[in-house]
Amino acid sequence: MGTPAWLATVLTLFPDMFPGPLALSLAGKARDAGTWNLEVLDIRDFARDRRGTVDDAPFGGGAGMVLRPDVVDAALAAVDGRPGRRIYLTPRGRPFDQATARRWAGEPGVVLLCGRYEGLDQRVIDARGLEEVSLGDFVLSGGEPAALAMLDACVRLLPGVVGADGGLEEESFEDGLLEYPLYTQPRCWNDMEVPEVLLSGHHARIRAWRRDQAEQATRERRPDLWARRPGARPRGTGSDM
Repeated sequence: MGTPAWLATVLTLFPDMFPGPLALSLAGKARDAGTWNLEVLDIRDFARDRRGTVDDAPFGGGAGMVLRPDVVDAALAAVDGRPGRRIYLTPRGRPFDQATARRWAGEPGVVLLCGRYEGLDQRVIDARGLEEVSLGDFVLSGGEPAALAMLDACVRLLPGVVGADGGLEEESFEDGLLEYPLYTQPRCWNDMEVPEVLLSGHHARIRAWRRDQAEQATRERRPDLWARRPGARPRGTGSDM
């Protein structure tokens, strides 16, 4: 028997948002090939009344509504047998990054709970041990766009999805660096030439140039990433020799 397909399970109030862009390009082809599967559950199906109520006003007052713990817990119970960690997508979660994508892609699957309204009752987060994860330091209308982005990041890391696995190793964030500049035909465009080193055929020089460019871009654009690299020095300090 072959390796079981990676399973993404999504709990959402807007199931029609899926698969969305995940049905296209590399992710769509991989899904058609059976490399991964997508299961989407409508949280509203687990409401306790005929009106399909899934939220209520927050205790203590305040703006907005809060997802009810009994409804969300019932939805989570319905996927108890699905593989993967349980993730609640919320702006207050720890940031999603490439290392997180690799970790999730290396497991049998993942279960994503898409937040909505002002958030989710803390009791179900505690009772279920949900991991809280954020797409970034900004607020979306709900967790669905975040889920689509995170799943795309994971799916492209599954074996065979991206044709040249070696290319994944040179992408941004894989070595704590941003990617180096890229060039293609024509060699001269708008009076701008391709860097001569890339035309030299000297692979060691090309690798060194690309590494230097990646380090320079990371220092200038993402000093937070650069500062986390072992032995990294801010630009202009110490010796570069």
